Amino acid sequence: MTGHAGVAPSVLDAVGDTPMVRLHRVVPAGAADVLVKLEGANPTGSYKDRMATAIVAGARARGELRPGRRVVEFTGGSTGSSLAFVCAVLGHPLSVVSSDAFSPEKLRTMRAFGADLTVVPSREGRITPDLFVRMRAEVDRIVAEHDAFWTDQFHNADALVGYAELGREILAQAPAVDVFCAAVGTGGMLAGVAGVLHGAGPTRVVALEPASSPTLTAGRGGAHRVEGTATGIVPPLLVPSAFDDARALDEDGARELARRLAREEGLFVGTSSALNIAGALELAGEVGPGGTVVTVAVDTGLKYLAGDLFDG
Repeated sequence: MTGHAGVAPSVLDAVGDTPMVRLHRVVPAGAADVLVKLEGANPTGSYKDRMATAIVAGARARGELRPGRRVVEFTGGSTGSSLAFVCAVLGHPLSVVSSDAFSPEKLRTMRAFGADLTVVPSREGRITPDLFVRMRAEVDRIVAEHDAFWTDQFHNADALVGYAELGREILAQAPAVDVFCAAVGTGGMLAGVAGVLHGAGPTRVVALEPASSPTLTAGRGGAHRVEGTATGIVPPLLVPSAFDDARALDEDGARELARRLAREEGLFVGTSSALNIAGALELAGEVGPGGTVVTVAVDTGLKYLAGDLFDG
């Protein structure tokens, strides 16, 4: 088949090379520049496409994931969508364990890509530490029944390979980064990006979390509604050398910021992305003029329209 210039050979090759933008109206006077990497430009609209492609490619290269073998993972949504996308392209059946605590758009996306979905009920729609324990139990059942390959996103170091590329893209777009900040779920994105940024210069890396579940800053988990973050544990991929400090941010403030970003910056993001940007704005005020703070919009607001995030 004849190739065409500028045409990717596969949709998997469309992962990455996402744009970066500078914020204006929400940035306080006298603050550093705030730059946001728009990961919603990935094929499923999420930065998790980077992790999913790296994990599946690594397992296939080592022979752990043979052709046609079932894949399984438990996830708050975006990882499931990304794995479903990759497995659809490569011909692996996928079982996803998720919950009604996460947006229905994400659950529907997994099914649209052909995944088998098990939904574990939450307590009043809240994300709690015990929810992940119950989801993990379902994964164990599926592994035993189907000889499935568990991608194990909380421990799988292949994720760092995918996120290191995100770090290299950030450096190419913003060569001088004073601070990088991002919320922690599996910790893979922060650790993967930090490895690149720390290797290039004295960038300060700050881990973020909702104040309603301050595991990193106060040693305790809690119920919250910031999908993809704060599972109630310090994730194994987030080794101490990966970040310089951590801070907790008000969840309600981040939700309000999500609405402001849409109306004042034309930037349409969900709750975890808004938490990232809230942290970046706070840090930019501390860094001051002439500095650069970078964070990530991990997906888009399109994944949150069925909830109440954009009400009011």
